[in-house]
Amino acid sequence: MLYFLQQVLNGLHMGAIYALLSFGYALVNGVLHRTNLAHGAIFGFAGQVMILAAVFGWQVLWLTLPATLALGAVAALLYAILVSSVLARSVLRPLAEKTPNAIVVATLGVSIALMEIGRIAADTRDFWLPPLLARPILFLASDGFKVTLTLLQLGNCLTALIILSAAATLLALGRFGREWRAVNDDPQAAALCGVHVGRVFRQAVASGSLCAAAAGIMAALYYGNIGFGTGLVFGLKVLFVAAVGGYLAPARAALGGLAFGLAESTWSAYFPIEWRDAWIFAMLVGLLILRPDPGEPAARAGRG
Repeated sequence: MLYFLQQVLNGLHMGAIYALLSFGYALVNGVLHRTNLAHGAIFGFAGQVMILAAVFGWQVLWLTLPATLALGAVAALLYAILVSSVLARSVLRPLAEKTPNAIVVATLGVSIALMEIGRIAADTRDFWLPPLLARPILFLASDGFKVTLTLLQLGNCLTALIILSAAATLLALGRFGREWRAVNDDPQAAALCGVHVGRVFRQAVASGSLCAAAAGIMAALYYGNIGFGTGLVFGLKVLFVAAVGGYLAPARAALGGLAFGLAESTWSAYFPIEWRDAWIFAMLVGLLILRPDPGEPAARAGRG
C-alpha cells in the first residue's frame, strides 16, 4: 500500500507538469480550433533556454546558484513571450483567417525550427543542472519503506496549483475569460459585439505559451536536462490528453493532464516501462473513440 501511495505522489508531480501544459494548450485551441504542434516545442525550448541561461550565468557571470536559476527562469519566460508574439502575429492569426487547415503544417515547421535553434545554441551538447532541493520530505513510513517527495517536487506541485488556480479564476470571472469564451464560440459575432478578436487571440496564445514555459522550467529543474526532441514527445502527449479532457475547456484539460501523470507513474511502477508510452497512447485513443460527441456548434464545425 505504501508503495502504491509513493507512485501516486510521483504521479501528482508529473501530473502537475502535464496539467500546466494541457491548460495552456486548451487555452490556445479555444481561439485556434486547430491542432497546434508548436505547443510542446515551446515547452522544450523554454526548458533548454532555462538550462543554457543558467549555465551562462554560472560559468561566465559567476552568479550564485539562486541568481543563476532566477536568470534562467526569467530568460525562459521572456523567450516564450517573444516566440508566442511572433507565432501569433506572423503565423497563427493570418492562417486562422485565410487557410486554417494549414496551421497543422505551419506549427510542425515552428516546432522543428525551435528544436533546431535549441540544438544549435547548445552546440549539440547536453548541459546538466545539479540536483536541486533534493531533501526528501517524509509523509509515511512502515517496515523500513518511506513515502517521500523532495522539496523540489513539492515546490513544483504548489507552483502549478497556484498558477492553475489563478488562471482558472481569471478565466471564469475576468474580462479576458468572457471575451475568450465569446471568440471561442464565434469570433465574427464577438467582433460585432465590440470584442477585439485580434487582441484576445494574441493574449490567449501568450498565456498558453507562458503555461508551457512554466512547465518547461519545472521539468528542467527536476530532470536537470531537456533533450532536443523532448518538446515533440510532450507535445504529442498533451495533444491526446487535451483531446480527452476537453480541447475547449482548459480546466478539464488540466484535470486530464493530472490523470495522465498518475497513469504514467502507475504503469512505470507495475508494468514494463518500455511499453509505457505505447499502452498509454492506446488507452487515450480508446478513450477518444468511446468519448461521447461534445456537440460543437455547427457553425464552428464548418468554419474554415
